[in-house]
Amino acid sequence: MLLPVIAAVDGSAESLAAAEWAAREAARRSRPLKLLHAWSWHPRQNGELATAAQRHLARRCLRQAEERIQRTCPGIRLEEEQVEGPATAALLRAADQADLLVLGSRGLSGFTGFVVGSVALGVVARAARPVVLVRAEETAPDEHVPDIDGHDSTRTPYRDVVLALDLGDPCDEVIEFAFEAARLRHARLRVVHAWQQPSAFALGPGDIGLVQEPQRADEWLGFMTAVLQVWRDKYPEVEVVETVTEGRAQSVLVRAASGASLLVVGRRDTDRPAGPRTGPVAHAAIHHVGCPVAVVPHA
Repeated sequence: MLLPVIAAVDGSAESLAAAEWAAREAARRSRPLKLLHAWSWHPRQNGELATAAQRHLARRCLRQAEERIQRTCPGIRLEEEQVEGPATAALLRAADQADLLVLGSRGLSGFTGFVVGSVALGVVARAARPVVLVRAEETAPDEHVPDIDGHDSTRTPYRDVVLALDLGDPCDEVIEFAFEAARLRHARLRVVHAWQQPSAFALGPGDIGLVQEPQRADEWLGFMTAVLQVWRDKYPEVEVVETVTEGRAQSVLVRAASGASLLVVGRRDTDRPAGPRTGPVAHAAIHHVGCPVAVVPHA
């Protein structure tokens, strides 16, 4: 049985945009789509009446999302579910049964990025499956390059998929997700790595400090090419552009994702004393990048 693409809906503009994006992704992946609404029961609420009200709200949210999807993505295999419990815990359970989980995030007026609530952050930091964050204003033409007259279109090629690749810890799960996303879209995959010149004090006894910046960039580019070769062989139809840039990873990534259809970043799936974290690069991506962001956990 194929795992579904699951979209969490709560009636907000951002969750409706996320549901529509999830429907398009489910169609690309030839998978069913599940719309999920999570609601919490509170002890102070009046038992049966409160439960009935919550279920009525859930049905209304799910119906809104279903009607939007039927208008924009007719023919998609669709199912719905409403679950009770704290939203973060409910979504984490759902993610375990999903091919990927899609959440909405509110776009900031006059600022490219996300307002990411505690629920979304908690899910992104803990989910065992990939999670995609979609801003409220995201529409189907945003995934495509403009037409010859500069107008929005869904008939033009897809914009690039961008992969943030940590060459110090290249992870198969993250790389494969990005290649597959590019393949499904017939899009170009732009792989980006940011590096910084080490200080003399940071070099270990066996390290070589290359003084010339071009030489160090060539070293990183050669390493990237070697890491990606097996994936180029596996996905020969995907055009790959390799880029290494000196600079702070967060800043380099935000610039690289401008104009992309999707940004793919990794998150190390480990338990830390302070609790799960997204990491600085993923954190910057989900707060400051305008396109949908896929956060892929890895060991």
